[in-house]
Amino acid sequence: MNGLSTVFILVGLFLLGGVFSFWKQQMSKSLIAVLAIGSALCLVAGILRLEVWN
Repeated sequence: MNGLSTVFILVGLFLLGGVFSFWKQQMSKSLIAVLAIGSALCLVAGILRLEVWN
């Protein structure tokens, strides 16, 4: 696991926490959707950059 994959995974988890928090506060659905998409992209990028796929 290198540093960039760790950063991507941590940012993805941070955004996922934001999605949960905004959902609990009943914020705008479009804002929640944008955060969820960003979180998913960061998590996928972090997982794909792991060295186990080589």
